Amino acid sequence: MANGGRPPRARSARSGVGSTTHLSLGREMRLSYLPPLMVYVAAGVSGLTGIVGVFFVKDYLGLSAAFLAALGFWVGIPWVLKMPLGHLVDLIWRHKAGLVYLGAGMIAASLLIMAALIGDRAAMAAIMPVEAWYVLSALLAPVGYVLQDVVADAMTVEAVPRIDERGQPVDPASRKQMNTTVQTLGRVAIIGGSVLVALINVYLFRGVETLSEPAKVAIYRNVYLAALVIPAISVAGVVLASLIARHHVGRLRARGFSTTDARSMLAGDREPTTPNWAILGGGAVFVAFTLGLGLLNVPFDQEIIFAGSMAIVIFLMRRLLSALDPPARRTLIGTAVVIFAFRATPSPGPGVTWWMIDELGFDQQFLSVLSVFASGVTLAGLFLCRRFVAERPIDQVVVVLTIAGAILGLPLLGMFYGLHQWTAAVTGGVVDARTIAMIDTALESPLMQIAMIPMLAWIANSAPATLKATYFAVMASFTNLALSLGQLGTKYLNQIFTVTREVRDAAGVVVPADYSQLGWLMLTAGAIGLALPLAAVFFARRQRLGVA
Repeated sequence: MANGGRPPRARSARSGVGSTTHLSLGREMRLSYLPPLMVYVAAGVSGLTGIVGVFFVKDYLGLSAAFLAALGFWVGIPWVLKMPLGHLVDLIWRHKAGLVYLGAGMIAASLLIMAALIGDRAAMAAIMPVEAWYVLSALLAPVGYVLQDVVADAMTVEAVPRIDERGQPVDPASRKQMNTTVQTLGRVAIIGGSVLVALINVYLFRGVETLSEPAKVAIYRNVYLAALVIPAISVAGVVLASLIARHHVGRLRARGFSTTDARSMLAGDREPTTPNWAILGGGAVFVAFTLGLGLLNVPFDQEIIFAGSMAIVIFLMRRLLSALDPPARRTLIGTAVVIFAFRATPSPGPGVTWWMIDELGFDQQFLSVLSVFASGVTLAGLFLCRRFVAERPIDQVVVVLTIAGAILGLPLLGMFYGLHQWTAAVTGGVVDARTIAMIDTALESPLMQIAMIPMLAWIANSAPATLKATYFAVMASFTNLALSLGQLGTKYLNQIFTVTREVRDAAGVVVPADYSQLGWLMLTAGAIGLALPLAAVFFARRQRLGVA
């Protein structure tokens, strides 16, 4: 192969994907897959600061749950920019690594801001309010990650070899299998990174309940400084990709091919991409539109931005769909509709975590243990469910995951109404709040990640060769808009059902804790999460749209 491995045997598309079990996935790993996986690992490692961020906001910032949900909307907006950025990657294919370097710099800046806020709050507050620094850090990070992610998506296509070690083309069935493998490994890399950081958090927060406040603050600051390894990992992945490419070219030259021919063979029949000014112009309009409304603080700015963004994305999607034949076009539309609805469901928001900390006594270390469980089981779920996902259309996958998610949300709702107290009394304290939280988190974790694999594999295998990054980016922009809609829904629910945690200043309690409406908040979010995806599947089938 182009990576020095043995050419795989040709198989049918179905058997090639469906018969690959979780045990064989590791054997299918190739050196050429490693660079994009390193960028994905960096995204997974980004969760290293998650728990610290929760406690920093809860204990040191007086931001409401509705404000944090609204901030979540703004944090999600940069991911919509994957659309013009993906096309930009196609245009500057040979120089795409520069976007990874730029993203790494923005991620590092975000982490250093948080480390400085925790380490020397007074000095930072003398420049501008602490809350403003927090918002700036929260916005810098996603811009950096989206720059890196759009390049990683394109690198997954580049990582699948087109020729074997003799310079002969790899058959399409084998390439389809490898595309599915790479996309699965990409999810594994992201979740594997989250497993690693969860284990690190368990270690860092051991005995935290006995530490003084200055000692806790020191741990928080050190976590943000340690997280500077995140941009270093992604940059290392790009450097490794360059070294692998040089090695492949050198090996083909040793077989008598010229440098130009070797590079052409490795890249495939890739003609120069023609700039799509609609995509680039639409992206520029989107940035100006978003920044203008955000800076002017226009009423209902988030709703206006969402509506405008959706209009722009749909307009650009229609232009791209013209490059597909009618059956593929309907399949892409049907898949996008179902995935959009699945990802657009709102969550209860940060109030649930605050309640678990205040009322159930979950500390930093236990939340880290929950994260380990969640990430580990998600990783196992990707392996165990790979065959099911590969062989079933995505509407069936979404129906199963939606119903499972609704059922698995019931224990947490039950604990709000005292389920853990009853189970603890019946079992002599064995099945308490922490036991229920561990089991429920473990079972619920794989659902969202599993649903994305069929769509990613379909794009990698079916999109036009010169527009792979563009198609990945457009679909990512569309589905990430779904997350923004979900954040808007979360904000609305938190405005309807008010949840507050205790906020203190030097004079005493400023805002008292009030979780009385949390039960209705969770129940409403769960009902919407069940109804919306099922309605989308019904619509797609009623309209006879195909699904991947």
